[in-house]
Amino acid sequence: MTILIRGGHVIDPLTKRDGRFDVWIEEDKIKRVADHISEPADHVIDAEGCYVMPGFIDLHVHFRDPGLEYKETLESGGKAAVKGGVTTVCAMPNTRPVIDTAEKVASVHERQRKESLTNVIQLGAVTKGQQGEVLADIEGMALEGCLAVSEDGKSVMNASLYRKGMEEAVRCGIQVFAHCEDITMVEGGVMNADGNAKRLGLKGIANSVEDVITARDILLAKETGVKLHLCHCSTADSVKMVKLAKEEGLSVTAEVCPHHFILSSDDIPEDDGNYKMNPPLRSKKDVEALRAGLKEGIIDVIATDHAPHAEEEKNKSMSEAAFGIVGLETSAALTYTAFVKPGILTIMDMAEKMSTNPAEILGLHDKGSISEGKTADIVIFDPDKEYRIDKNTFVSKGRNTPFHNYPVTGEVACTLVSGRLVYDRDNTY
Repeated sequence: MTILIRGGHVIDPLTKRDGRFDVWIEEDKIKRVADHISEPADHVIDAEGCYVMPGFIDLHVHFRDPGLEYKETLESGGKAAVKGGVTTVCAMPNTRPVIDTAEKVASVHERQRKESLTNVIQLGAVTKGQQGEVLADIEGMALEGCLAVSEDGKSVMNASLYRKGMEEAVRCGIQVFAHCEDITMVEGGVMNADGNAKRLGLKGIANSVEDVITARDILLAKETGVKLHLCHCSTADSVKMVKLAKEEGLSVTAEVCPHHFILSSDDIPEDDGNYKMNPPLRSKKDVEALRAGLKEGIIDVIATDHAPHAEEEKNKSMSEAAFGIVGLETSAALTYTAFVKPGILTIMDMAEKMSTNPAEILGLHDKGSISEGKTADIVIFDPDKEYRIDKNTFVSKGRNTPFHNYPVTGEVACTLVSGRLVYDRDNTY
């Protein structure tokens, strides 16, 4: 099978290719990138007026599978991913049961090859059952292709045990993805601790809940030498600490989600569970710090923390609703609208933070680039499409988003995974 992507504007952070090129694909690989390719192909995609970028890699999603399939499955999550141009995801382990053994990792990896349109890398828990008491089988999970361990959804509060987990991760050659939250300081909070929480009569979550564990985890990474990735950073001080860690030469990377770099607590109009996420929407000062961190390269990655829930779990007071929002189908449009269109980031920066940097962090040397020999994971992105986000069009099982009816520019036109056209906005799957 050969595919020719014709006339698109190729954006490749790895090679710095930035211009109009044709892309020739044979089976699952990119074979040629040239000014003009005239050979007949089995399938031709007209990419005129669109950007052709390496497929996005989302380091932080919740597919809820196994055990919580009413929220999302490998199949529905995979469809949501490719609709958003995401060709690889890292699935967090807080499923039922928790992914904490080699057998559980292997099961997901085997199933995803049959059920998911996107590539799924299953991450494993740091501790058994995410109970924070005994280390999980980190070595066994690593041997099954688990590229990182994470206690996502919570932190390992026992610092001594967490340090041992980091040391084991180093020994096994994998990373630690950290959800930074001091659970002892949450105290029933459901949104940012500020005047808006008082306005809505809700309990707040202080910045220190995140910042204390961010500092601890960076210090433990310094001591153990582990590669540490900080998930969903939301505070100005987290950005400062990541900057200091990088200046010291530590192997620390960080991500931010679109909801955290676009919305602040001031944007919460009423007590609506669709605005409840963890960490919460912070102050405008924090939002500006996150945006500056992305622009300056302190924050390496844009991820989603895609967290689908059933409608009845979200359409209630924030005091009772589940934490989390969906994001796979909206992240590209939101990033383009908030950063690229106003000139804060270039389209090259966007591709770097959504594809090339995540590939580098994971050590996926065959991904993150539109260049000869790489796997043909590709997104074709239309920068001129203007519309409003409509949650009723989502293919994810989750509709829980604060961005319903939000105006955006930019839409994924096509997505290819391993040289296979898995999404085309003009056709069904």
